[in-house]
Amino acid sequence: MPRSRPRPEPRVPAPGAPPLIGVSTYLEPSARWGDWQLPAALLPAGYHRLVQRAGGRAVLLPPDDDPAAAGDTLARLDGLVTAGGPDVDPARYGAVRDTRTGPAYPERDAWELALTREALARGVPLLGVCRGMQILNVARGGTLLQHLPDTPAHRGPRGVFTDHGVTPVPGSLLASVLPEPVVEVPTYHHQAVDRLGDGLVAGAHATADGTVEALELPAAEGFVLGVQWHPEAGDDLRLMRALVEEARRARHPGRRRPADAGAPGAQPPAAGSTRWERVSESN
Repeated sequence: MPRSRPRPEPRVPAPGAPPLIGVSTYLEPSARWGDWQLPAALLPAGYHRLVQRAGGRAVLLPPDDDPAAAGDTLARLDGLVTAGGPDVDPARYGAVRDTRTGPAYPERDAWELALTREALARGVPLLGVCRGMQILNVARGGTLLQHLPDTPAHRGPRGVFTDHGVTPVPGSLLASVLPEPVVEVPTYHHQAVDRLGDGLVAGAHATADGTVEALELPAAEGFVLGVQWHPEAGDDLRLMRALVEEARRARHPGRRRPADAGAPGAQPPAAGSTRWERVSESN
């Protein structure tokens, strides 16, 4: 009889090793480089470079159709970034497709929804970027606006990031990372959050029109944040540093979680205060 393969030992990071941050990728039917034009899993270099500049080690996570893959993957990571990309299939949130919604990418939708749900279940620090924020909302039962007015507040010329202002919500996790009254961010999107998913709250709004620009999950056991803009297209490291530092803490005893987690009726912290406190591993 063939011998069964031994199960891998739990990963023990070397002391002082940078946190291992997974970043989801595109899966394209055709991409060209050098002499080749082939199907490819790919990701703009801004993502892994931002992780590295923020003190983490980036690991790219192409879609996997194995139902167990998301859990196995998250068990080996310290943090997760769900990257920007194409529109989420409206069928994922029970909507009729708008004619302006892009083509469906079912493999990527399924993979990132599974990764997001596993990250939430395991308390793995999570940062959703643009589409990644929308995936977070859909994973929690929320819906999306399939098309916004074509204005510079959301999307400029084709394939060009534009800057616009977002206003963090006082007392939010986002405001503890980006404390300015208005933050200028690089943006490129035509869809946005509509009905908020279960337990999610807005962490920022577009200064121009009030569109939800950040989501967070106050009752989560770890760092959960989604932003509608593209930090990888700019020079501000603070969001990624916040994820990397939380990932560093979360892999050791005494991990931190939101101060208001599990407290019925608890209110968000006052403006200027921090949402995070140290708690014992057993809490």
